[in-house]
Parts: sequence; C-alpha cells; structure tokens
Amino acid sequence: MNQLVDGEWRTDAYEATDEEGSFQRGETTFRNWIAGSDVPDHVDAEPDERFQPEAGRYHLYVSYACPWAHRTLLARSLLGLEDAIDVSVVDPWRGEDGWQFTPEKEGCTPDKLHDSDYLRELYVEADPDATCRVTVPVLWDTEEETIVNNESREILRTLSTAFDDLGNGASLLPGPDDEATVAEVDQVITDIYEPVNNGVYRAGFATSQGAYDEAIDDLFDALDRWNDHLADQRFLVGDSLTEADVCMFTTLVRFDHVYHTHFMCNKQFVHQYEHLWPYLRDLYQTEGGAETVKMAHIKEHYYTTHPDVTPSGIIAGGPDLDWEADHDRARLDGEAPAPDAAD
Repeated sequence: MNQLVDGEWRTDAYEATDEEGSFQRGETTFRNWIAGSDVPDHVDAEPDERFQPEAGRYHLYVSYACPWAHRTLLARSLLGLEDAIDVSVVDPWRGEDGWQFTPEKEGCTPDKLHDSDYLRELYVEADPDATCRVTVPVLWDTEEETIVNNESREILRTLSTAFDDLGNGASLLPGPDDEATVAEVDQVITDIYEPVNNGVYRAGFATSQGAYDEAIDDLFDALDRWNDHLADQRFLVGDSLTEADVCMFTTLVRFDHVYHTHFMCNKQFVHQYEHLWPYLRDLYQTEGGAETVKMAHIKEHYYTTHPDVTPSGIIAGGPDLDWEADHDRARLDGEAPAPDAAD
C-alpha cells in the first residue's frame, strides 16, 4: 500500500495483511496534545504548552467518507466548535496518489490553508523526512505550522476537553469529578475498537478464510452484546451521549450501506437489530448529527477506492432506510448533549 518514505511518496511501501491473511492497521505518527486536554491514563503523553486552545488557530483536514475523520466532524458539530475550528474536505475517491483536494466536487473543498493538491503535502510540510501513512483526520496548527495530531481518538478527546470555552457548552464526557465514568467511557471505546470499528476492516481486507471467519465472529458477537446492552440503556455509558457513542456511531452509520455488502459483513444488517437500529437513529437525529453524514461520499469511497475488494467500481444502490423514523429511545431517560442553560 501507499505511504511516505523519507518524505517521498511510495506506492509499494507496505503490506496491509500479514502472512495469515489478517488485516494489520498501521500506527499513526503525530501524537501531540493541545494544552488543556485531559489525556487518558492509557496514553503516555502530556499536553504541550506550545499548542494553546485558541479560536481560529486550528484546522481539521477530513473526509466525510472516513469513519475515523467522521468522529472529529461529529464531535465538532455536537460541541458547537464550527466557528472555532474550520475544516478542509478531501475527495472521497482515493487513488494511488492518496487523498486529494478536488474543490469542484460536491461536498469537497480546496486545502483552505495551503492550496495543496494532495494531503501528503501537509505531512511533508510538517516533517520533510516523514515515513508514515497519510491519513485523515489531521489536526493542523496554523501558528506552529505543523500537524498536532492525526489519531482520531486523541483528536476526539482534545475537542472534548481543550475547547470548553469556545463551543456551545455541551459535553461528551462526564464532569471532571466523575473519574470512574470517564474511565468507563475509555474502556468502552477500547472494547468496541477491535471487534467493531476495526472489525469491519479485518473482515473486508482479510485474504484468508480463517482471518475473515475470525473477524466476522468477533464483529457479530460484539454487535449482539451491545444490542443487549442497549435494551434498557439509551447510551453506551451512563445517561448521556459520550465519546463512546461517537465512536460507535461512525461505524454503525456506514454498516448497512457499505460494510454489510462491500466488506462481506452480511450475517445481519444493523437495521435488523432490535435495539442497535433505534439507538443509531437516536444519535443520527441528535442536533448536529445528521449533517455530518454524507452517504454519497461514504458509498463512493468504499466502492471505488478498494479495487482488490470491488474491482468493478460499481456503487451499490441500497438499502433505503428511514433515518427519521421515531426511535422511542427517550423513554430510557438518557439525555443527548445540550448547552448549559446560560447558553
């Protein structure tokens, strides 16, 4: 697969699967934290005082197609940070040259900061000798002129905690005095990552039957578990929408349109689950949720960007789902994130 090697773009740099045919996701490389971020206990890092939380200073590079970038877009929307952090949106189609900017395409933008043709140019700007994959999201600092972080889970936590004074007063974490619940949010994010968030990729990119079977078993065991969990609980942790729900949402919202067919995760649709489907509609209908979902970008990316999986490039037509149908989840007494009364 393609990546930068010593600042040069290579199209044969690494294999995405191991000798057993199992998909192996590469590590992200830029892992700085903005001052004021609550760094989780599992991360060996400290906030960097060079990066102060200021409106207009930071910029997000995203793809509407990518579930990892979608996490940051959804958090930005739910927290009311649109005016504080602007975004540049890449083309959903990704070819041999990596993510590219095609502003003439609906829903896409130019590189608003550097007028780059390709996202990899930003990586080289940040590190001329970069050896890494070129991924979204990217959190860019316009003052230091560098990438702060390109790990979605860490950008999500930064948005949740470092920009409290710049948003709408909503929160995606329990209060600072509730460390036990914050720890539970972190644990749930970890628990759903391998079988669900990454599990769909483990199935779709598997190159052996054994690797595929293992991924599918893990995935649907997890979906069954979380479906049961949501039978009497509106959200994954506690009684309000948290980062854990953001991380679950961006996989589930793609599932029936893409992962079920394209990645052969076809034991069951999400819309066939008694509790996961209303839960997903509940999140979609939360103010700030639906506008971050660009299904045309999602479907174009997956069906046209992975020729080893779908060589024809034909985009599947269905399914036709009613995202606005009543979800009846409010009866479980949870609360979607809302601004403080003063706002």
